[in-house]
Amino acid sequence: MNKKICIVAGARPNFVKVAPLIRAIDKIEGAAYQLIYTGKEDDPTLEENLFEDLQMPRPSIFFNVDSTKLNEITSRVMSEFDDYLDNHSTDVVIVVDDLASTMAAAIVTKKRGVKLAHLVAGTRSFDINMPKEINRLVIDALSDYLFTAGVKSNSVATREQGETSQTYMVGNILMDSLRFNRDRLKRPQLDIEEGNYIVLTLNRKALFADREHLTELLRTIVETVPDVPVIAPLRNQAREVVEEMNLGINVVQPLSYLEFGWLSAHAKAIITDSGNVAEEATFNMIPCITLNSYTEHKETVTVGSNVLVDGDATKLRESLQLLMEGKWKTCELPNRWDGRTAERIMHVLLG
Repeated sequence: MNKKICIVAGARPNFVKVAPLIRAIDKIEGAAYQLIYTGKEDDPTLEENLFEDLQMPRPSIFFNVDSTKLNEITSRVMSEFDDYLDNHSTDVVIVVDDLASTMAAAIVTKKRGVKLAHLVAGTRSFDINMPKEINRLVIDALSDYLFTAGVKSNSVATREQGETSQTYMVGNILMDSLRFNRDRLKRPQLDIEEGNYIVLTLNRKALFADREHLTELLRTIVETVPDVPVIAPLRNQAREVVEEMNLGINVVQPLSYLEFGWLSAHAKAIITDSGNVAEEATFNMIPCITLNSYTEHKETVTVGSNVLVDGDATKLRESLQLLMEGKWKTCELPNRWDGRTAERIMHVLLG
């Protein structure tokens, strides 16, 4: 059986979810893939050790789209991907997550009559003012295969598609990477004591837009846990903003994938605005506080170690106090976080 698969990635975190897919494809006789990165070939976030850590090849094709304007990203990726499909026979396109570039590739795929698979489908914030929410709605509506990570996402995708045969709860592919790399994690060269530090990650622009509010949240952290170091491996704007605040948070250089994996797996707790980081915390059974009012992955809250504080400093303080008192909620692994998600996806695509 010959199957030509195109995988489109639009940002560094996508590759953590793509790596297991590539390993699964490589095991199947007659299946072939090409990996596209819509960004620049010299993107500084794609350091060489990322692909070494993930045990995967670099993308074979780069679109070199470099813009912060979402509509410009969309139009340029659509043009580049249309040209790609002109020159490459493709049976199915797999798009990852919810970026503008993801949506662009999805639109072109359907216009060209090629099968479209969305990983991870059915995730929603239910805030239509978020550009990513619009991307999710469009991509899911167009997809022939909706690969979901959990029960909640499955019900959302099925309800909106109206066709249950297109929705597949394959599990959380991030867990495939975490399980594969569990014994390969590297301790970073930081002066830390295992189990006695808090990891802070920040990424969402909405948080940086209100400096006063963000300052209140970060000050709450350092005042509530004054004797626990807060380690923050941050990039770009996040790094500049937190350093300017000068609140005593230990801002460090961005870590490699395997180093950050070690740091988060051995922390006392994690404070984040990232759904992926919250998922990793649940996998490691590490208490996690998400600063947002929502999470796209409900199972990290309903089953896992994650709590939402809705951007509220009082709720943040209360959660940190519970942590320090040793009263964090009990948690367990959600369903199908077993490391076999990529295998299930390929079974569907080749079935």
